[in-house]
Amino acid sequence: MPNYLRYIIIVMGGSLLFFPFLGHVHLFDWDEINFAECAREMIVSKDYLRSQIDFMPFWEKPPLFIWMQVVAMKLFGIGEFAARFPNAIIGVVTLVTLFYTGKRIVNEKMATWWVLLYAATWLPHFYFKSGIIDPTFNLFIFAAFFQVHLLRFSERKTLHALLAGLFLGLAVLTKGPAAILIAALSFAVYIILNRGLKGYTIRQLALIAVCACIPMLLWLGTAIATSGAAYGKWFIHEFITYQLRLFSTEDADHGGPFFYHFIVLLLGCFPASIFLFQYGSKRNDGTTPQVDFKKRMWIFFWVVLILFSIVKTKIVHYSSLCYFPLTYLAALQLHRLSTEPAKLKKWVRALLLGIGSVLAVLITAIPLAGLNKEKLTPYIDDPFAVANFSANVPWSYAECVWGLLYLIGIWSAVFMMRKNFRNGMIVLCALQITIIQVTVLHFTPKIEAFTQRTAIEYFKGLQGKDVYVHSLGYKSYATMFYAQERPATDSHYHSIRVDKQGKDLQPIANEPWLLSGKIDRPVYFISKIQDSAKYAAMPQLIYVGGKNGFVFFRRDVLP
Repeated sequence: MPNYLRYIIIVMGGSLLFFPFLGHVHLFDWDEINFAECAREMIVSKDYLRSQIDFMPFWEKPPLFIWMQVVAMKLFGIGEFAARFPNAIIGVVTLVTLFYTGKRIVNEKMATWWVLLYAATWLPHFYFKSGIIDPTFNLFIFAAFFQVHLLRFSERKTLHALLAGLFLGLAVLTKGPAAILIAALSFAVYIILNRGLKGYTIRQLALIAVCACIPMLLWLGTAIATSGAAYGKWFIHEFITYQLRLFSTEDADHGGPFFYHFIVLLLGCFPASIFLFQYGSKRNDGTTPQVDFKKRMWIFFWVVLILFSIVKTKIVHYSSLCYFPLTYLAALQLHRLSTEPAKLKKWVRALLLGIGSVLAVLITAIPLAGLNKEKLTPYIDDPFAVANFSANVPWSYAECVWGLLYLIGIWSAVFMMRKNFRNGMIVLCALQITIIQVTVLHFTPKIEAFTQRTAIEYFKGLQGKDVYVHSLGYKSYATMFYAQERPATDSHYHSIRVDKQGKDLQPIANEPWLLSGKIDRPVYFISKIQDSAKYAAMPQLIYVGGKNGFVFFRRDVLP
C-alpha cells in the first residue's frame, strides 16, 4: 500500500471517530464553557487580542486555543459543535503524528499499534470530543519533544531546533508557562541520566529558547501596542500570580491525594495503562535512536505524573500529557507481543480482566441507577444530588446490554490473546472504540440531563433579553454562554474578587449590587436547592420556579 494511502486512512478513520455528533450535548461547566465563552466574547466585543470573561479581562489562559474556537464559531455559529471542533481537528492531527513518529522511530507495524491503541483508550479518545484546551496543548508539547529528539540524531540541526522552539512556544501560547516547566524538567532529567549534553550544543538550546518566546512575545507585543504598556505589565503580573497560586493551593476545591493521577491514568487510560506492567528487565533493545526515544518517553511520563501529583489542584485532565508517553510505551509492548515469541504476563491478563470487568459493571450500573433512583436517594446525603435525580430521564433495562456485551468482549479478547495475541488485541481495540462511542453518544447526554440541563435550558430561555443572569452560591460560566449575555451598561456591575490573603483576583459580577443595588436591567438568578431558603427570604427577589435541584428567582428594576 502506498505510504500516502495509510495517512488518508488514518485521517478518514479519525474524522469518523471525532467529528460526528460534536454538538449533541451541552458544554459542561466549568472548563468547556469557560473557553467557549471567551471565544464568544471575543466575537461580540470584536477584541481578538485580549481574552475576556463576563466582558472583563481574563488572564488565566493565553488565547491560542480560544482563537481556534473563534474561527470555528465564525464558520459554524456559536454553539457546542464549534467549541469542540478544534479538538476534533487536533485529534485527527494527533493520530497522523503518532503514525509518523512511530514509523520513524521504530517501524510501520509499531506505528499502527500506537494509533490503534490511542484511539481505543478511554480518556485520550474522549478528550478529542471535548472543548478543553489540553489536547491542543499536549500535541504541541509532544511535537516539541519529538523535534528535540530528532535534533540529536539528524543532520538538519537548525531546522529541528527551530521547530522545537516553535512548537514549545505554541504550547506556551495555548496554556502558559507549564509548557516551559515540563520541557525544562524533562530535559534536565535527561541530561543528568546521560551525564551531560551529549548530542547538543548551547547554541542549539539557546535557539530553542529564543524561538519558544516568539509566539508569546508577538501576541503580548501586539496587545501592548494596542492597549498600552500598563495592560502588558498588569497581564503578566496577574498571569504569573495565577500560575503560582494554582501550583501551591487547591483551586476551586479541586484537591486530592498525591496518588490521584496514578489512579486516573490506570483506569482512564485502560487498556493502554495495563501494558506498562508488561515491561521486564530487558528494556534497552533496538537501535540507539529507539533506546533514546524510549528513555525520553519514560522521563516524560514520570516528570509529568510526579509534577501534577505535587501540584495541589487535582483535575482529571491535568495528567493528560502522560497519554503520549504512556501509549507509546504500551504500543512498544503490543508490537513486541505480536511479532516476537513473547508471552503476555499472567498478572497483566489479570489486570485486563479485573479493570475491564469493573468498567463493564460501572457501565451496566448507569441505567440500573437511573431505573432505581428512588431506592438510591435515601443513601445520598446531598439534597442537590437527590433533587438532580428527579429529572425525567428515560432509561430501560435493555441499556444494561452494553455493559454486559463489554464484559463478554473483554473476557473473549483476553482469552483470544493466549492463542493469538494480535487478533485478541485487535478485538479488544475494536471493542474499546465501540463502547467509547456508545458512552459518549448514548450515556453522556443522559448524565448531563441529571447534572446541568435544567439550568442550561433556563439560561437559554433568557437569550435575546436585556437582562443580567447570575448564579447564587456557586460559580458557573453557563450563565454567560447560554444566556448569551451582552456587556454590562452600568459601572456598578463588576467588582474585584479577593482571595483569603486579600489579593485581587478575577473581576466578577457584583453580587451585592445585583441583589440590592440600583440595577439598570432585570436580574434572573439561579441557586441550588440547599441555598435557596436564604434567597427566598429576600423580599426583593421574586420566586420564579424550581426544578431538579435548581431554584430560580427574578429581581425587577424599580421605577
